[in-house]
Parts: sequence; structure tokens; C-alpha cells
Amino acid sequence: MKKILVVGLGLIGGSLAMALQGFEDFEVVGAVRSQATHDKALAKHAADRLTFDPAAELPGADVVVLCQDPAGITAFLRDNRDRFKPGSLIWDVCGVKTAVMAAAKCLPEGVDFIGCHPMAGKEVSGIANAEAGLFRNTHFIVTPGPNATQEHLDLLRRMADWCRFGDVIVTTPERHDQMIAYTSQLMHVIAVSVCADEGLFSCKGFEGGSFRDCTRVAALDPAMWTQLFTLNAPALCRVVEELEGRLRAYREAIQSGDRETLSAMLASASERKKRIDLERARGDDVRPSF
Repeated sequence: MKKILVVGLGLIGGSLAMALQGFEDFEVVGAVRSQATHDKALAKHAADRLTFDPAAELPGADVVVLCQDPAGITAFLRDNRDRFKPGSLIWDVCGVKTAVMAAAKCLPEGVDFIGCHPMAGKEVSGIANAEAGLFRNTHFIVTPGPNATQEHLDLLRRMADWCRFGDVIVTTPERHDQMIAYTSQLMHVIAVSVCADEGLFSCKGFEGGSFRDCTRVAALDPAMWTQLFTLNAPALCRVVEELEGRLRAYREAIQSGDRETLSAMLASASERKKRIDLERARGDDVRPSF
């Protein structure tokens, strides 16, 4: 039996370990650091086997999935570069790709690192909230390095299919970070900015679905998101600045009472949203190949 080692059984790692069980002829081993996580993972049957010593598992691991924060992934690659099995596939789940793939250059020849980013999650974290169905119909982004083998790309495709991802998006690390700055990180900046308002607690009884949707992701892990924001600072600062310009334009139109301009701006944005929803609906069955 071959082995998949999942390092870090939080929400994403725990969910992946659960989803990957039964995949082909692989044993799924989950690596944990604390006794509390071990006990919760054991109760949830989050892996075929659990370990406190991922380094000892590396020489026999055919696939290693790194599910720590960016600093944790970088340190793990550096500290264990000579322990990975020759010919093995290493992939990660980090929300930034350029920095992580640069760190993976320390790996010896024959160890194949492919950057990945499951576009799934919840506003809560930890193994207690992990579930095998977390990835159903979500995007799985893949950023292959220059030496990625077709064999490993095909293996990733099969794992994505087994976990019930909706599609696989193949791109470059740079393109990933540019897009994620807009589609994910900017949304978190908006949410925490709204929740930073001292009037937040006075709105009880007045909040509706739009407010809850806008602020849902504000209950984030500050340490991890500090890393994600700073590692992708150029792209994120660019989209924040662009949003500041659009917000200023809305404020000026509202403040001046320019109904014609305001109506045109609202109509344009509304049409864009309707169009992207329509395109998404039409493309539900489109599954790009590697």
C-alpha cells in the first residue's frame, strides 16, 4: 500500500485527510502536533492512521500534502528537504503560491513540488469543523513548477476527482496571487474593515443577510492572514487602491446628488454581476485539463 501523508489536520488538512480515505491503494496518514488535535481527529476517523512525527513518515510517503500556514510550510520544506522520498509528489494548500513555490526550490532533484490551493473553507477553523464534503463543487487551483511530471499532474487530477472538486484550474503562481488578491484577500480586507467600526455592536436587530454575508469571513485567524496579506502585498495593495478609487466615486456621486451618474454606476455593476453569474452557470460542466 502506498502512503499519503497530510501534515497539519486543521479545517483544510483534516477535511482533505477525510476526503482522501479510500483513494486508490493509498493509506492516509495524518500528522498532528497536539494531543487535543489527535484526540479529535481520532474521534472523527480523520485518517487511516495518526502520527506526531511527520519527519519519520517522509521516507515512505509517496504523496505529502502540506496544510500548515505559509511559515510552517516553508520551515517544513527547509528542515526536511533530505527526508522526502525520491520520486514523491509534494503539494500544499496555501493561499499564496509565489512565496511557497520559491521556498520549494530547496527540494532535491526528483522530488516534485506542485503548488495547490483548494478554494474551500468556512468561517470557523480546526479539526472539529473538518468534513469530507468540504470540497464538493469547489475550485482546485494548481500551479505546476517547471519540472512537474505528467504522472504527478494526472495523480493530482484523480485526487481532485475523488475529493469531488468541481473543477481544476491550472495557472502560474503569479497569476494565482494576482487573482486571489482580488477574489479572496480583498474580501477579507473589506470584512475586517467593516467589523473594525465601533458601531458594530449597536447594529444588533438591524442586520440582514447582506450584512452577514459581507462580514462572515471577518472571524479569521489573525496570525495566518497577516502572513497571507504581507506575502502578497504588491498585488493586494493594488486591488485595495483600486477599490478605494471606486468607493470614492460612489461617495462623490451620492454626496453631490448626481442621480444620473449614480444610476449608471449601479446599472453597470449590476449587469456585470448578472453576466458573471450566467457565465458561471453555463460553465458548470467545463473541466479544464492539465
